[in-house]
Amino acid sequence: MKVYLVRHAQADSDVPEGLDDGARPLTGKGRHAAEKHFRALSKRMDGVDLVLMSPLVRAVQTAQILALVQELEVPLRVHRALLPDMPVGSQERLLKEHGEDELVLVGHNPSIPAMAAHLMALAQFPRSVPTGSVIALEIDSPEEPARLLFFAAPGEDVLEELKP
Repeated sequence: MKVYLVRHAQADSDVPEGLDDGARPLTGKGRHAAEKHFRALSKRMDGVDLVLMSPLVRAVQTAQILALVQELEVPLRVHRALLPDMPVGSQERLLKEHGEDELVLVGHNPSIPAMAAHLMALAQFPRSVPTGSVIALEIDSPEEPARLLFFAAPGEDVLEELKP
């Protein structure tokens, strides 16, 4: 099973008047960077079966951009387990529910790097995870740590191994 953990792209820091933090959209710069970044990763992310995303606007927009530029013809679904600060256990259930699928999970900080660390059996993810980053993991068995396929932060080289 392959899992692509994606932190949403750069969002506006201002909360729209009368709304809460969940309504913050991506900035123009964030949308442009995400398009370029996800397009460059399309060959590496081949075979995606399903995109699951947090219901917050910035995560939904990020997932839509990813699906559009990579020409994914797969379902896109929101899931509460990907909200910010949700426990890793709720996200782990998603993986069990979709054990045969190659998944993209679009979420937030700190839950995306925490999920990666948990799956890799690390105390914490060894790198900062900027907005728009993709952490690609392969999970052979739930009893074994996930293996890093690549870590890609926008504007940086794609890393296939992480050194602390």
